[in-house]
Amino acid sequence: MSRILFKKEGRAKYISHLDIMRTMQRVFIRAGVKIKHTEGYNPHPYMAFALPLSVGTESDCELMDFTLVSGAKLEELPELLTENAPEGITVLEAYEEEVKLKHLKWLKVGIELIYDAGVPETAALELKALYSAEKLEVEKTSKGKTKTVDIIPMIDSIAFERRDINVLYCTAVISAQEPSLSPSVLLSAIDAYKPDLRPDFTRVRRLEIYDEERNIFR
Repeated sequence: MSRILFKKEGRAKYISHLDIMRTMQRVFIRAGVKIKHTEGYNPHPYMAFALPLSVGTESDCELMDFTLVSGAKLEELPELLTENAPEGITVLEAYEEEVKLKHLKWLKVGIELIYDAGVPETAALELKALYSAEKLEVEKTSKGKTKTVDIIPMIDSIAFERRDINVLYCTAVISAQEPSLSPSVLLSAIDAYKPDLRPDFTRVRRLEIYDEERNIFR
């Protein structure tokens, strides 16, 4: 099994998870690279993505697994696939998979909290205190069902830094799988407990992924 690491940014951040699967299929075809497909009347490629990415979120660390059949060597894939990918998708590395995707555990995200009227003076301190509580319950929807969960065990670390007059920057390492904590659920705590600190806009970017021991996952 082979794996590529790629960026998804700019206009490409609006490509949905289902559409990115179709997009990457076309990228391989345009590049003349053959990957393993199922057999039968309607064959489809064997492709596995690490974590579904929400529409509007950028990422520096998307992973896709596949089986290379012919058309190029692994070391040729980053340049070849990037040349045939839509704007905003850049393949950074291609290599043999050594660790299964199920062992991916932590996700580092960068979140811009944007305030039209300027960042409230005490926002960084208040939000740090909020996410440092012993317990922080928010509503989380999964598979159509909504339940109340304590997200504190799903936060490995979190920090806030005022970047300019309108932007408070949050860096957080959160649980990626079993259980998963999305940035949207993380931010929902602000709506629930600190509505006066609710930002007017947010921008989210995945920065890195780690295994259970906090080693960079590749």
